[in-house]
Amino acid sequence: MADPKENDFLDDPEAAEAETYADEMEEIDESALEMENLIAERDQYKDRFMRALADAENARKRSEKDRREAENYGGSKLARDMLSVYDNMKRALEAATEEQRTISGPLLEGIELTMRELLNVFKKHGIEVIAPEVGDRFDPQHHQAMFEAPVPDTKAGHIIQVAAEGFMLHDRLLRPAQVGVSSNTA
Repeated sequence: MADPKENDFLDDPEAAEAETYADEMEEIDESALEMENLIAERDQYKDRFMRALADAENARKRSEKDRREAENYGGSKLARDMLSVYDNMKRALEAATEEQRTISGPLLEGIELTMRELLNVFKKHGIEVIAPEVGDRFDPQHHQAMFEAPVPDTKAGHIIQVAAEGFMLHDRLLRPAQVGVSSNTA
């Protein structure tokens, strides 16, 4: 004879249906939980990928900026050392008297040509001369005050003497112009 337990589902179809439904819901809940876990894992990997991509882009920009700065300012130490050569050549030309110019004309002409070539090389590499004039306003961004003196007929804060020219390397100050500044109070 048939086992009554095996045929119970025929006696109560609603209970059997509820049991089947519960089993299916359990499977759906497990699938939904697994899906949520996979979505969370995907989002985590996506976030990591986006951060890595942003880091790579930032590193590229930083290295490009470093390369440009090295290209523009890498020779600043050599340029700064060459300024004394410029200063000495300028002093030599300024110290020459008319008598010396007639006697040693070709020598002084050679110094002038060398000076022009040095200025051309400076210009080629982005070095510009800061040449303030007497009477210009003192600018602490480009000038270095070597002394202050009360000079009649001048305004306070104006240049009264230029001791040495300054130089800019692109947009950076290589050496400030060395100047004397009026300290008149009137």
